[in-house]
Parts: sequence; structure tokens; C-alpha cells
Amino acid sequence: MDSGSGLDPDTGNKGKGSGGGNGNGERKFGAFFKRVEPFLPKKDLNPRDLRSWAKKTGFVSDYSSETSTSTRTKFGESSDFDLRKGRDQIVTGSSHKTEIDPILGRNRPEIEHVTGSEPGFREEEERRLNRNEATSETENEGGKINKDLENGFYYPGGGGESSEDGQWPKPIVMKFGLRDNPGFVPLIYYGLQHYLSLVGSLVFIPLVIVPAMDGSDKDTASVISTMLLLTGVTTILHSYFGTRLPLVQGSSFVYLAPVLVVINSEEFRNLTEHKFRDTMRELQGAIIVGSLFQCILGFSGLMSLLLRFINPVVVAPTVAAVGLAFFSYGFPQAGTCVEISVPLILLLLIFTLYLRGVSVFGHRLFRIYAVPLSALIIWTYAFFLTVGGAYDYRGCNADIPSSNILIDECKKHVYTMKHCRTDASNAWRTASWVRIPYPFQWGFPTFHMRTSIIMIFVSLVASVDSVGTYHSTSMLVNAKRPTRGIVSRGIALEGFCSLLAGIWGSGTGSTTLTENIHTINITKVASRRALVIGAMFLIVLSFLGKLGAILASIPQALAASVLCFIWALTVALGLSNLRYTQTSSFRNITIVGVSLFLGLSVPAYFQQYQPLSSLILPSYYLPFGAASSGPFQTGVEQLDFAMNAVLSLNMVVTFLLAFILDNTVPGCKEERGVYVWSRAEDMQMDHEMQADYSLPRKLAQIFGCGCC
Repeated sequence: MDSGSGLDPDTGNKGKGSGGGNGNGERKFGAFFKRVEPFLPKKDLNPRDLRSWAKKTGFVSDYSSETSTSTRTKFGESSDFDLRKGRDQIVTGSSHKTEIDPILGRNRPEIEHVTGSEPGFREEEERRLNRNEATSETENEGGKINKDLENGFYYPGGGGESSEDGQWPKPIVMKFGLRDNPGFVPLIYYGLQHYLSLVGSLVFIPLVIVPAMDGSDKDTASVISTMLLLTGVTTILHSYFGTRLPLVQGSSFVYLAPVLVVINSEEFRNLTEHKFRDTMRELQGAIIVGSLFQCILGFSGLMSLLLRFINPVVVAPTVAAVGLAFFSYGFPQAGTCVEISVPLILLLLIFTLYLRGVSVFGHRLFRIYAVPLSALIIWTYAFFLTVGGAYDYRGCNADIPSSNILIDECKKHVYTMKHCRTDASNAWRTASWVRIPYPFQWGFPTFHMRTSIIMIFVSLVASVDSVGTYHSTSMLVNAKRPTRGIVSRGIALEGFCSLLAGIWGSGTGSTTLTENIHTINITKVASRRALVIGAMFLIVLSFLGKLGAILASIPQALAASVLCFIWALTVALGLSNLRYTQTSSFRNITIVGVSLFLGLSVPAYFQQYQPLSSLILPSYYLPFGAASSGPFQTGVEQLDFAMNAVLSLNMVVTFLLAFILDNTVPGCKEERGVYVWSRAEDMQMDHEMQADYSLPRKLAQIFGCGCC
């Protein structure tokens, strides 16, 4: 080619050479390129700012600022392009030096020319490219390659697995997305799979609160059936009218600690007749008041304003404190039968950690069904121990363990027989085959200011918990972030669901289960249709009284062991919210550390003011008995009860401290990891986002909003 090409900026204006016939065009292009200044990267760019921007937009996957493999493959980016020198550069050999790219603000290998090709370089480069391409594909259950599109990325810490070289985290690829419809039969399978993986959170709370209220085994079975019904109904409501994310609504551990505080207060623990019904009616009234506050928070738009102050540094310690609140209950309760509890905890750890990658017929059963499989195996083991006479003691009545208190020789065996035997419950004999839970089944709720104030604080903490879950789930399912209005709508609907829980009498409020994040991550199914189908099955199963009786027969030591694992998982999921922040920041680690420590220590101060409680309550209930005898004394009985109870709750104290510190201590948005929500105008122009979050069309027309 002659050197007179008009595409060369240095070419003369006469257009001589082989391309002389096109001299006019060449001169035009030459003049154009002369007016364009050569590309030179800016020298004053801050790579830290660029990395923060890239992380928010999903371009990079961690704070080491390495682009994910699939992104590099998609955009054809490779180390063959030298952006710093402003030109394409194809190499036959390379040597790597790490430097900060001024354009992208990330570490990249600088490619230098090597005169000779090293032996085996092409083979090594080919293997590297093949490995990078392999990370963008995942094998489906039948062994074939899954061609699902990767619409977004989930940051490390949320379940992303590392590649073979340990440097490039893989993106999370869903088997089925938010609006996917794999067919009726797969929907049934995946829907039931989702709820089975959450079985510990759905049915074990009644095994804790009903015995604490001196309820019978039949009462436990009835409360379990009620919770199954409400979980099905509220999940369907949230799938259509809430945020519409694939989230299960149910009885949350956020409400468990305050419920135990009310149950173990002097006013209720000293009741002798109708203790279960009277305590349940008190809880119903408090939950109804707290749910109305949550509805007002969502429907009035106050939640949209509050979202400006709720960020990962607030959410992380608050959710972690929910799980840590039960450290004094977990193993002390499970330890009453160590021959059951220790093997169960070990089995859970083996299934979830050591066997998580084992596939059985194309399914990772040990990872998805870790809790139900472990509980079923140890329950069977406990049954053989019971039948084999391991818990038979001479002169002690196994049918009525409480009667053994009257016999001195049997007193030491009472707890063992009650917590370990699989036949200690008479729920199967007393429960009916068909029972439909109905409103106010325990009587009309009672309303008192003392318990209502407690539940108002708890509903606020539950809302903060849900905000973190909404944000993490939207990232996990590769959807765009919801708008502030959608988040407010979800919180308002959660308040309505808690209202239903108070009317039906489940004993706790209803909120988004934090464990949803873990479940979606391990099942890779984000279809809300699957959740709706599974919720319908839960509603049908709630009418079977004998099913509730079977679940009520689970030994208490076994239930406490499973809860130890679930509470630990709750702590981990809470702290995982810190991945959105600069975790090395002294500001952040100080706020989280101080909030968690004082969130445990301040309630311990309030819990020590109960000299009589230590003589009446078991040791694992002592942290929940400070409401009636705490140091907060103003002379107003109702206010004293409420404030002593609130300040003895770990999650409330942790939330208040983290909220105040995070919003008063100076820090930039990147350092704090401020949640980024979509704007309403973005949703109006994005049809995909409207399909993900908008209300059903007919309902939206009733409310007169097209994108609400």
C-alpha cells in the first residue's frame, strides 16, 4: 500500500499515490483526523473513584477491581490491547507487569513486546482462553451446557464461586429468572424445593414459643398449621402486590426474642389457668399494633425517606444481632440431649460445607436439603434410641415426664426424657385429621401500651432487615434495584401480612425471611411462579392437622440443634452486607464492632436486675426476663415495662447505635457503601424493570398508576 493514503493524518493534501483517484475523500478524512487530538489518558484521575463507580455499575466484581471472566469474554477484552499507549497491539509473547489502568481504574497486566516467542507460549495462552470461556457456562442437571444469559453479576461474598486459578469470581447464573415459566411440573418441584430448604425457619419457632407458654402438644400442632397457612397466603400476596421479588414471607426470628421477653415477664409467667391463651391474645394485640405502624410507614412514604439513612453499615450488625440474641438459648437447650444435638450439628456442617459440591443424579441434594435431611436422619436415630430403651429409667413414667418431678430418683431424668424421647409428645393422638385455622381462634386480642411499644420497635427492626434482603436479592437474581417507592410498597405489605398474623394468632409477626438469600443462592431458582405454586401447597398442607402433629413431635433438643445452625447462618448473612462497603475502613469496622459489642453488653446490664427470675426460670430463659424488673424506673408501670424490655433486646440496641453512628460519623458514599436504588423515571422507560416490579396490570389500573 502506498504511503499516500488519505486515512493517514500525516499524508499530504494532494492525495498522490495509488489512491489518487479518491484524493478528495482522502483530503477530507485527513483534514478531519488533523482536527482530532490524539487520545491521551487523563493523569489526574483517581483510580479509587473509578473502581467505586465500576463496582456500583457491575463492571467489576470486587474491590481488587478485576473484571469478571464472562465480562471480558463478552466484550472481547484481552491483554492484547494496550490502552495506555492508545493503539491496538497484538503480541506473540508477553511479560506481565501490574499497573493501574487510567481509563478503567483497575489493575491490568501491561503487555510488552518480546522479540522471541517463549516455548509453549501459544499452548499456555490457548489453555488460558479455554479456561476463561468455560467460566461463562454452567452445566445443567442433565450434564448439558446451560445457555442461560447472564444479565448481571453478584459480588463476592454473596455466593460467587472462585474459578480454578482463584482470581476470577464466577457470576451467579440463575436456572430460572424472575419471570421464567419452566412448566407446571418443574414449578411444583422447584416451589416445594424452596420451602423444604427453609423448613427450619418455617416450623421450628412454634417448638420454642408454645412450650414456653405452657401450651399443650395439640396447641403446638395448631400453631404450626397456622404458620403454614399464613406463610402460603403472605408469600402469594408479596409475589403479586409487594416488591414482587422471589421472597418467602413467614414468621421471622426478628419477632422471636421480643415474644420470649413478653412470655417470661412476671405478669405472664405466673399465670396458672389459661396461660397459653391469655399470653397468645396479648401477643396478638401487640403484633396488630406493630403491624399498623409498619403499614403507615410504608403507605405514607415515610419509608422512602428513611431509606436514605439505612445502609449496609446499619443493616449488617442489626441482622447479625438477631442471630446472636439466642446464643444463651441455643446450645444450653440442645445440650439437654448431647447424643442427639452434637451429631445433628456435625451432620449439618458436613452437608453444607464438605459435601456441598457432591452431585447425586445431577442434583446437589446435600447443599439444598441440608436441614431436612439432617433432621430426618437424626430423628430416625433418636427413634431407635427411644425404642431401644436408652431413655427408660426404673420407676419413671415415660408417658408423662412431668410427673417424675414427684419422685426424687427421677428428677434428674425429667429433662432428658422430655427433650430426647421421640414419643414424649401426644400431638398425634390428640390432633384432628383436618383442621382449618381461623381468625381469633385463641380469643379476641388484648391491647396494652407496654407490649404495643415493644412491637413498634420490633417492626422497625424488621423493616431494616427486609431492606437489606430486598437489595441483596435484586442483585442475586440479576434484576435492577427496586425504586424507593417499591421498597416502601413491600414494607407496607409486610405490615399487612403481620396484621393477618395477629388476627390468626401465629404468635409472631410476618416478614421477609433473611434465609431467602441463601436458599436462592444454592437452588439457583428465582421464579416467583415457583414460589406461588409452593405457597399453594403450603396452604393445602396447613389443613392437615396430623401433619402439624408430626412436626410438633420433633424432640426439643433436635429443634434447638437445627436452630443453632440457622441462627449462625443469620449472623453470617447479616455480616455479608458489609461486602458493599469498604471493609478495611476504620470508620466502618469501628461502628460495626461498637454496635455489636454494646448491643450484647447493654442488654446484659438490664438482664441482671432480676433476682427472683433466676430461681424460677431455666437458665436459657433468663436473658428474656428483664421486662418486669429492669433498672428503668419512672413510676409509670406501662412505660417501665416497655423500655426495660426494649433495652434488653440485642437487635434493638444494636440498630439504634449503628443507625446513629453511621449517619453522624463523616464518611463518603463509597466508603459507607450507600445503597443505590433505581429512580422512578428510570422504571418508566425500562419495560424489563416494569415487568419485574410493577403491580399486575388490572390492579395498577385500579390505583391509576402504570408503573407502581
